[in-house]
Amino acid sequence: MSDRIYNVLFLCTGNSARSILGEAILNKEGKGRFRAYSAGSQPKGQVNPHAIRELEALGYPTDGLSSKSWDVFSGAGAPQMDFIFTVCDSAAGEACPVWIGHPMTAHWGIEDPAAVEGSEGEIQRAFAEAAKFPKNRITAFVNLPLASIDRMVLERHLREIGGMEGATERRAS
Repeated sequence: MSDRIYNVLFLCTGNSARSILGEAILNKEGKGRFRAYSAGSQPKGQVNPHAIRELEALGYPTDGLSSKSWDVFSGAGAPQMDFIFTVCDSAAGEACPVWIGHPMTAHWGIEDPAAVEGSEGEIQRAFAEAAKFPKNRITAFVNLPLASIDRMVLERHLREIGGMEGATERRAS
């Protein structure tokens, strides 16, 4: 078993909910094999409080989570990413920065719980649903034999994981 720690970046437009969920969940579920980050093309500047509540209810640490630009991860001194997952359809269609090291990328679209309007219960259910889907995908991801499969097979697995229950369609640009 490799001692290598893989860096993973979850991207979304606002970096306030879905990408934050991915970051927090992978940092715990990755058990030290992965270091997760999140960012957005047009960050909101604050994490959605419903995302924080859902993560805390599920037992995920929330310290240090912040809404930030993907520019933080594209410049000199930024950690080199091994994997980048877009979790919203608009970020998947945007022109991303050039990532050093050519990380593997996949679209793991999830409906935006922050866009849900309604009662507090309806919003809470949307965030619970939005947390379930990345958790299932992350569980599949962390169980891949990363050190022993070739890039082409790994890319296929990443796309399949992105198509798991709850997947959204990538919008044509």
